[in-house]
Amino acid sequence: MSEKTSTLLSDVTIKGDIVEKERLVTDSKIEGDITADQLQTHEGAKITGNISSSKVTLGGLSKGNINADQIRIRSTADVDGVLNQKNLSVEDGAKLKIKTETY
Repeated sequence: MSEKTSTLLSDVTIKGDIVEKERLVTDSKIEGDITADQLQTHEGAKITGNISSSKVTLGGLSKGNINADQIRIRSTADVDGVLNQKNLSVEDGAKLKIKTETY
């Protein structure tokens, strides 16, 4: 069984919530909450809203609360919000304005 991936490129802007049962990769502007099994954002992504996922990799701007089993923050990320996770990793250079809780 192959994993399905939805991709939103940099020229896409979405206002509204997104629900993806499997994997979402984005470099776009999103105003709304995101629910996905796995979420990966790239450097150009601008997300304003809450994220709920089992595995999140952030590479762009994220403003909102994040609830995930595993959160990886890349060096290109700018994260503002409350993080609630089991595992958290942060690369050097990431901009953070966060409160974090491990469960």
